[in-house]
Amino acid sequence: MSRIFSIFLLIFSSSFLFSQDYKTISNIHYYDESVNKADPYINERCVLDLYIPEKTKDFPTVIWFHGGGLTGGNKEIPELLKNKGIAVVGVNYRLSPKVNAPKYIEDAAAASAWVFKNIKKYGGNEKLIFISGHSAGGYLATMVGLDKSYLGKYGIDSNDFAEIIPFSGQMITHFTVRKERGSGELEAQIDEYAPLHFIRKDAPPLILITGDREKELLGRYEENAYMMRMMKLSGSEKTKLYELDSFDHVQMAQPAFFILLQEIKNYQKSLQEK
Repeated sequence: MSRIFSIFLLIFSSSFLFSQDYKTISNIHYYDESVNKADPYINERCVLDLYIPEKTKDFPTVIWFHGGGLTGGNKEIPELLKNKGIAVVGVNYRLSPKVNAPKYIEDAAAASAWVFKNIKKYGGNEKLIFISGHSAGGYLATMVGLDKSYLGKYGIDSNDFAEIIPFSGQMITHFTVRKERGSGELEAQIDEYAPLHFIRKDAPPLILITGDREKELLGRYEENAYMMRMMKLSGSEKTKLYELDSFDHVQMAQPAFFILLQEIKNYQKSLQEK
């Protein structure tokens, strides 16, 4: 575990500035046309924005899921990920209570499958796909990255993610899933909708980031600390936990972006050294 201070994180911000052009392609449907035609809500909601560097090849890609408790929010290309030599995929997914679990997890998997199958034609490297998101988005990223069944439906191994990097994601069953089932937000559960249910040694590197344990939402830091411990007990040597001192659940996202960017840089460097 690492406790990270904001002054230390600012060191990274100057390391990722690239002088090149970027373009955004908006509202790409990530389900097949037949699915879109059959379900008006999927057709409306299940789209993504693709932000890509131009005139370059083999760039990394971050799949980014917005937060909002699985009940609100919209796709975004975070400002702190722009102009950093990477592609960013901002994903919309269906929301509760209009749909219930596992529909939004299935959407996250469908969007991720689209990236694996299409990023190369835009110049990206399909071996450099990082999955991330904040809060509910971090939960979705972790579920898709650890429960192999969701991407398996598309013939994709979730172990092909370069890294899983949730920002303040729930590791127990998400409180909205519990609410859908009639449980209170303090009734902790670990079932098939909990990342903690899918502890496995062979998972991609898992980089857990939370805010200050005394300022976080509910027990978010403790969930992530338990996740790290269980992954390490399983034999995983690729799990890390960062606690961002003095930052609450919302504020922690800004410094966490610098960790994400540094992780990408470190991952690329490790590939070059092999």
